Amino acid sequence: MSKSLLGFKYMTFDVVGTLIDFEGGLKACLAEIAAETGIEIDGERALSLYREARYSGDADLFPDDLVRVYLTIAPTLGLPADRKYGERLRDSAKNWKGFADSTAALASLAKNYRLVAMTNARRWAFAFFEKELGNPFYAAFTADDTGTEKPDPAFFETVFAYIASEGHSKDDILHVAQSQHHDIGISRKLGLTNCWIERRHDQKGYGGTIEPAEFTTPDYHFTSMAGLSAAVAAARA
Repeated sequence: MSKSLLGFKYMTFDVVGTLIDFEGGLKACLAEIAAETGIEIDGERALSLYREARYSGDADLFPDDLVRVYLTIAPTLGLPADRKYGERLRDSAKNWKGFADSTAALASLAKNYRLVAMTNARRWAFAFFEKELGNPFYAAFTADDTGTEKPDPAFFETVFAYIASEGHSKDDILHVAQSQHHDIGISRKLGLTNCWIERRHDQKGYGGTIEPAEFTTPDYHFTSMAGLSAAVAAARA
């Protein structure tokens, strides 16, 4: 039996993919570059190529790594392998949009929980994401702050230490994320109660997110942030 949604003090959030539509942002930017060069590309194929290129041994921190990723995938997509386009893809992160339900759901949840961002993105990019989402966070941890990326347990341990400094523990946290690989699996191993936001519930495959070695059944499961927000409202009614 999962712990009641009313039993948490904090909600920790993956940001890119859960709250910010990075797949839509990547596809839109690549489509613009393609249109300017007179070709068409398949968005889902582009995401598949992105995923393969992104999770390699020589990867840089995100989204800076998009320059390298672009130069890797451009020839296969028929796009010009020019660094200026890679930099354009990287900088497109400044304009990525939140999912339609993200801002309202976060604003509602912030009334009853301390919201903590946990993102593999660098701090410069998170600044744009946070503004896009309406600045809802009580605290935030980025790859620059932790020196690592999820699913490294060290990222989570940094957050646990912060929560402990406020007199609470990981038992007071509900971890909310869309990535089985980066968040749901490791959060279970670390003893967190988790909530899977299955953003791609109506699409095949894992898109731009690496496929997990094994599927983890979450404690809570919604297909949107609106679903989580509504469940909390119902529990409080």
